[in-house]
Amino acid sequence: MPEADEVDEEEEMPLSLRLSIADTLTLGNATCGFMAVYFTTTGILIPHLTDSQESGMARNSAATAVILMLCAAVFDLFDGLVARKLRSSPMGAELDNLSDLISFGLAPAYFVLVYGMVADDAYQRVAAVGAIVVLLAVVLRLARFSCVTPTNGMFQGMPSPFGALTVVSIVLLELPFVATLLAILGTAWLMVSRVEYPKPRGRLAGAMLGWIVLSMGLLTAWAFDAPGGQLLLQTGCALQLVMGAVIPLFATARRVNTFRDNRREARAAQLP
Repeated sequence: MPEADEVDEEEEMPLSLRLSIADTLTLGNATCGFMAVYFTTTGILIPHLTDSQESGMARNSAATAVILMLCAAVFDLFDGLVARKLRSSPMGAELDNLSDLISFGLAPAYFVLVYGMVADDAYQRVAAVGAIVVLLAVVLRLARFSCVTPTNGMFQGMPSPFGALTVVSIVLLELPFVATLLAILGTAWLMVSRVEYPKPRGRLAGAMLGWIVLSMGLLTAWAFDAPGGQLLLQTGCALQLVMGAVIPLFATARRVNTFRDNRREARAAQLP
């Protein structure tokens, strides 16, 4: 029977042949997240535990780990664009969630955990609680995203890539431990909240890509101890925090203006 033969051929088709271009980008996202964990472990945690830590090595490893998270965000940005332009396999959405969990859940949570172990003024157990909160916030956000369809081009809650970059920016700012922990917990709350964030499409996607490239440059300058590199990095991290707080205000203002316009149109329609 020819139809049965076709079904058998599809079932025996290798997994690699069923992956789309968008799925390949998604796997790149997962790889970057795993390598970020690797560099955080080998370049920061292990040297600290063996009392062989060098400040330059730790700085380079921290910068590499964060750059890998930024690369994961680029893959996450483009896999969605490619999937809309071309196609995605039936398992594309599942791959995307699993990859995001690694790159924007596990990697930044582990970064916070290691920070609590190596920072002089940090409390390891309290930092571990903060890391767990970050991880669970991303898990809950991704689960909710799978069940709720976004409307009007808006996300409910801070997107996980943006939240991960905000968390590592807070750590790199080197604030006092209590302030760092509170800011991390606040970011985790934003990820599971109903605060609206716009989807990165069109000009916003281009602006996000430009910001990621700029952040990579700042991290590289800081890693190689360039003149003013520390100040530039802290400025970039501070801007990341400001954007995380300001972007929802624009979305709220737009929603308020839309509500007012609708009321005006309704009143105008009621006039004789």
